[in-house]
Amino acid sequence: MKKSFIEQSLKVVLCALNSKYIHSSLAPWYLAAGVSSFCPQAGITVKVIEGTVNDALEEISRRILAENPQVIGLSCYIWNITATRQLLRLLKSKLPGAVMVLGGPEVSFNAAEILRAAPEVDYVISGEGERPFALLLERLSRKIPRDQQIPSCGLPKSCCGQPEASPGQPEGSSGQPEASPGPQDEATGGCATETMPVAEELRDIPGLCYRQGEKLILALPYAPREIPPSPYSEAYLAALKGRIAYLETSRGCPYSCAFCLSGRGSGVRFFDLERAKKEMLLLANSGTHTVKLVDRTFNCHPARARELFRFIIENYGKVIPQGVCFHFEIAGDILDEATLELLATAPVGAIQFEIGIQSFNEETLVAINRRTDLDRLEENIRRLVAPGNIHIHIDLIAGLPYEDLGSFAAGFNKAYAMQPHMLQLGFLKLLHGAPMREEAEKYPCRYREEPPYEVIETPWLSAEELRRLHDTEDALERLYNSGRFRRTLVYLLQQTGETPFTLFSRFGAYAAAQGKDGISLDDYTALVFRYFSAQKGVDPTVLRDEMVCDRLSVNASGQLPPVLRVQDPLLEKAIWLVEHNKATRPLKGVRRGYAYLYSEQCLVYADYRKEERNPVSGEYPLHKVPVR
Repeated sequence: MKKSFIEQSLKVVLCALNSKYIHSSLAPWYLAAGVSSFCPQAGITVKVIEGTVNDALEEISRRILAENPQVIGLSCYIWNITATRQLLRLLKSKLPGAVMVLGGPEVSFNAAEILRAAPEVDYVISGEGERPFALLLERLSRKIPRDQQIPSCGLPKSCCGQPEASPGQPEGSSGQPEASPGPQDEATGGCATETMPVAEELRDIPGLCYRQGEKLILALPYAPREIPPSPYSEAYLAALKGRIAYLETSRGCPYSCAFCLSGRGSGVRFFDLERAKKEMLLLANSGTHTVKLVDRTFNCHPARARELFRFIIENYGKVIPQGVCFHFEIAGDILDEATLELLATAPVGAIQFEIGIQSFNEETLVAINRRTDLDRLEENIRRLVAPGNIHIHIDLIAGLPYEDLGSFAAGFNKAYAMQPHMLQLGFLKLLHGAPMREEAEKYPCRYREEPPYEVIETPWLSAEELRRLHDTEDALERLYNSGRFRRTLVYLLQQTGETPFTLFSRFGAYAAAQGKDGISLDDYTALVFRYFSAQKGVDPTVLRDEMVCDRLSVNASGQLPPVLRVQDPLLEKAIWLVEHNKATRPLKGVRRGYAYLYSEQCLVYADYRKEERNPVSGEYPLHKVPVR
C-alpha cells in the first residue's frame, strides 16, 4: 500500500536580543546564510528578528508568532541569556508545537545544564552553528510517512526516545532530564510540528545536543576548518538601518587566554582577502557610521592586517565614505614597524583600535596564559596615540589571579600615562567553557552564579576592594572616558599630586556616598566642582575655567551648567565685541558657545560646525580673545 507523505515548507524564525538598539547581531544572519548555502533545495524559509534586552518580551513574542514558525532559533550570550530564557518560556507557552533551538557561546559549553533546566528547549547547538543548524533543518524538513510521526509533537520516533544510534556520548539519566522534546498539546492537533517531517537520525550532525528518552545526547563544540558563507544578504542590509555593522574577516584566535573562549576553536581561519575588502566596502556604504571588526586578534597575521589597513587608507573619502570608522581589536605588542608607519598616515577618525592589556603584572599574565611583551606594548601604544589620528581604547581587567589592589593600581597608572582616548576598567567574568571556570582549583575565586558571572572575591582582592573598584570605574567612565573633563583632569593631577588611580578612587568613593545613580550631567558637574575645589592645591577659579573649556569643547548646545555660569556685564561686552568684529563674527546658522575665563582674562568660544569637530577626540576647537 502506498504511504501518504506530507509536503510543506518549513518556516523558521531566528531571533537575537542585542544589548542596545545601536548594536546589530551577526549570528542569525550567518545561520540564515548557512541554510541557503548548505540546504538550498530543502524548502526552508528563514526570517530574522532582532530586538533588545530592554524591549517588552510580549512585543518580541508577537513579532515572532506573527510568522507562524515551526522552528525558532535563539542566539545566547551573557548579556541576553536571562531575557532569552524568559522569551523562550513565553514562546513555548503560546506555540507549544514549535521546535526550540538554542546556540551561541552562553550555551555551547553547558548544553547539559540547559537541557536539564529548560524542558522547553529541544536542541542546543554547541560551537559554530552554520552547518549544524542547516543540517538540523534539512532533517526536520524531509518528508516522512504519517505513520512514522509521533502525533502529539510531529517529530519522528527516532527523536522521541526510541532506541536509535546517537551522536556524541549519551549522558546517564541521573540528572533527570526531560523525556520529551517539549510540551504536548493534543488540542492543537499536533500543532505546527505535526506537519514537520523528519527523515533521519541526528547522530551525524556535529555539535548537536538533545534528549533521547531519559538520556542527554551531548556533542563537543563544533570547530570546523571551513570558511562560513557571507551573512550580508539584501535582507541584512535592509534591517541594518544605520546601526553598528559587524564584520568578520577571520575566525578564531591564536591565543589561549584562561578567561576567554575565543582560543578554544581550531586555530585561526582567514577569509579570502578579496571577500574582506568587498564586505568592507559593502558595509561602509550601508549607512552605518561604524564598522566593527569582530576578529579576535585582527593583526595576528601582520602582512594581511597591513594590506587591509592600506585598503582603508587609500580608499577613504573615495569609495569608503568620509565619516565611516573601522573598529579593530588588536594585540599592541605585535605591531611591526611597517604597520606603525602606515597607520601614522591614516585619515583622522578612519580607524579605531581596542587593545586588551588586561594586566601589567607578569605573574598574572603567566597564570592566565597570556603572552605579552609589555615594554614593546607600551612603546607601540604611545606611538599610536602620538599622531592623534586613531582613537585608542585600552582594557584592564580587575580580579585576575595574583593581582592585588597595589598591583592593579600600578598597572592602572601605567595605562593612564599612555593617554589613550578610553581606558576601560573591566571585571573578570567566569564564562562557561573558559579554563578559569572549569579549573576552579587552579583559579580560586568567588563569582556570581547569575550572568554575567562576575568575580566578587579572589585570594588577592577582597569583596570590599572589588566593590570600591566599581566606584573607581564609575568615576573613570564619567570623568575620563566621557571626554567631558579632559582639561580638568590634567589640571587636577598636576595640582593635587595624586596618582590617577588615587584620584579616581577617592572621587569615586565620594560620588558613591552622595548617591550618583541617576544623577544628571549638570548635577554631576556640580559634584566634581564641589569636591575638587576643596582639595589642597586647587584654585577654584582655575578649576572652574578648565571645566568651562571642557564643557564648551564637547557639548554642542553651548550652554554651561549652573555651577559654572557667571552673570557678568564683562561677558556681555566681550561677546558684543567679538560678534561685531569681521574676523571673529559667527557664521550664519552656526551655533556658538561663549564663556569668560577669569584666570586668563579672556573670552573663550566654540563654533559647533560638524566639519570642525575632531572625530577622534570628539572635541570642537576653542578660540580665545583677550579682554581687559
